[in-house]
Amino acid sequence: MPEGGKPSRRGRPSVERGARDEGDEAASPAPGTPGPGTPAPGTPALGTPAVASPDTAPSEEAPSRDAGGAEAPLPDAPLSVTPGLLGHAEPVGTTPSSLEQGPAPAGTTSVPDRPADEWAALGYTPAAGISLAQLRVGAPGAAPWPDRMRTLLRTPMSERPAFERTSVPEQAEVVRNVPRILDLTLRIGELLLASGESAEDVEAAMLGVSHAYGLDRCEPQVTFTLISISYQPSLVDPPVTSSRVVRRRGSDYTRLAAVYRLVADITSEEASVEEAYRRFAEIRRNRHPYPGWLLSLATGLLAGSATLLVGGTADPQAWLVFVTAFVASVIGDRLAWAVSTRGLPEFYQFVVAAMPAAALGVVLTLGQSGLRGSVVITGGLFALLPGRALVAAVADGLTGFYITAAARLLEVLYLVVGIVLGVLLVLYVGVKFDASLHPEQSIGGKPFPALQLPAAMALTLFFAVLLQTSRRVLPVVTLLGGVGWTVFGVLTVRANVSPIIATGIAAGMVGLFGQLASRYRYASSLPYVTAALGPLLPGSVIYLGLLSFAKGQPLTGLIAVSRAAAIALALAVGVNLGGEVARLFMKVPPGHGPAVVRPAAKRTRGF
Repeated sequence: MPEGGKPSRRGRPSVERGARDEGDEAASPAPGTPGPGTPAPGTPALGTPAVASPDTAPSEEAPSRDAGGAEAPLPDAPLSVTPGLLGHAEPVGTTPSSLEQGPAPAGTTSVPDRPADEWAALGYTPAAGISLAQLRVGAPGAAPWPDRMRTLLRTPMSERPAFERTSVPEQAEVVRNVPRILDLTLRIGELLLASGESAEDVEAAMLGVSHAYGLDRCEPQVTFTLISISYQPSLVDPPVTSSRVVRRRGSDYTRLAAVYRLVADITSEEASVEEAYRRFAEIRRNRHPYPGWLLSLATGLLAGSATLLVGGTADPQAWLVFVTAFVASVIGDRLAWAVSTRGLPEFYQFVVAAMPAAALGVVLTLGQSGLRGSVVITGGLFALLPGRALVAAVADGLTGFYITAAARLLEVLYLVVGIVLGVLLVLYVGVKFDASLHPEQSIGGKPFPALQLPAAMALTLFFAVLLQTSRRVLPVVTLLGGVGWTVFGVLTVRANVSPIIATGIAAGMVGLFGQLASRYRYASSLPYVTAALGPLLPGSVIYLGLLSFAKGQPLTGLIAVSRAAAIALALAVGVNLGGEVARLFMKVPPGHGPAVVRPAAKRTRGF
């Protein structure tokens, strides 16, 4: 509504406008009479000043302001708000204690025309699922906060006020500490981005935090290393902009889950600013769930499991190869830690970490010993490939964040080049010493499901430990890794499907079930998906290309590397598509209002 003027047609509900066009007076409230979802006159929404149409000049009679700077509405002017899509519901508890409580007590308000089921009390998604979240004027809805905040993020700024927030009387308003709210918002966004979360979810979380604390005209912006948020108090006041640089990145999915719970409580209006600051400080102070020595041990066990996965045999030589890959990966991990303490960039850390596995693999093949050194080298590659960064990069590109996606893909490229350089140097020396390296030992071997399926699940388990995944999530992630590898094996062995297509389908199944599991646990999908993709990484194909380059066969090496890139792309696109399919066919509680789509979903025909 223009400040001091008449209600703007831009801010009126579409249903009301259609009814007036038809001349039906009963379909819309009379002037001065509040509608079904409209506050009473003189009762403004918390921190939601009236919004003026861009083409309407403000009136000379500007609204008065109270001591806190909030605009007091005109007593005789009706308030006009934009309708949303989700019905009213009480905030859903998402803290660990609330997840362990029983069903909701009698009398708990729930979504209209929908019984108060146990899932609402426990903070879980209903069995029917939730799809595109829709907004509603009033208290926060029942959908998970990422769905609601993504929808709010795609809504024009002038139409965001009064959505997903409880209205309070004017006398209950307090002065908001805008710099402190913006700082909390940026810190939460920084931790999410550093943990590998997609740019869309980071922006949704930032908007949700600022919106929950009454800052309406906020616009978050996320790039690869810089996050910022701009808040405009009113149409006549200058905006307040804050930014923060993401300098350190790490994989701690336990911390990521804790931040998700914090954002859920904030958007459900269950945490004040000071309480949110206290909980966020506790999250940052908490140590990683697994110590450093266990991470090094998990790195070695991951490489050993990969040798059983690609080798496909359980003879005595297989266990020698397992132990060799284990020792090589542990040495490489310790060398990389030593290099990092000297301040060398991550590129050189990957170069150093890739050398021990390649060196021990070459040593096993010297003197025509017949040992499977190629399998050792391939196992070492599985422990180093940056699958997490690849999935995040493709997800950002598919959702329209092209700058962040390009930067993340460039990061993946640098890390892969570091691995290639470390392995290639050792292979070149080994070829000069007539090392009998046979890439067919790790590619196209005879399938042995009784060994390879447990190896794939073990690889997934140790990969999840490296990502600092919560112990509660480890069994589900391990099972998803086995599902993905089973789908891939059935398609390639029984149906003779191309490995690239089979990888995409298997990754799609992992993304589908991972998205379902994360929504039922009210958490991020990354802990459920990233580690489960480990068995599908193209380690064997990359090794074939590197060995071809070392033997002076550039054409064969180029074909193998291109094939590895195609498998990696199918992996990332498949897992993203599986998550989108999960959202596409889920139902939402009934709502009303216009549907809002992603900017990347608009039809442009490439122009």
